[in-house]
Amino acid sequence: MAQRVLIVDDALFMRNLLRDIFTSAGWEVVGEAADGIEALQKYKDAHPDLVTMDIVMPERSGIEALQDILAFDPQAVVIMCSALGQESMVLEAIQHGARDFIAKPFQQEQVFEVVARVCG
Repeated sequence: MAQRVLIVDDALFMRNLLRDIFTSAGWEVVGEAADGIEALQKYKDAHPDLVTMDIVMPERSGIEALQDILAFDPQAVVIMCSALGQESMVLEAIQHGARDFIAKPFQQEQVFEVVARVCG
């Protein structure tokens, strides 16, 4: 199972919540980003095993950042994070190469069910 994660969300509260979930399970958070432009740079710097990516963000959306990261590294493992009501965007993200998605608000069990599915 992957052990290094990059957390991308424009809301500091959501990044903190995910950081707590991952670190409590022994994961290393190798970076955090608040927008899609920062996400690509942090991905290039850290080469994480997993990226959690918010869909709706300023500068570049999560879908645009997903495409940027996959263009840089086609093997990247990206899980989208979405609020309820964003199903069409989640579907678009999956079509663009996201491995799965996690619905907000996050529950630790749900996060690791999805992580186990995509990271094996």
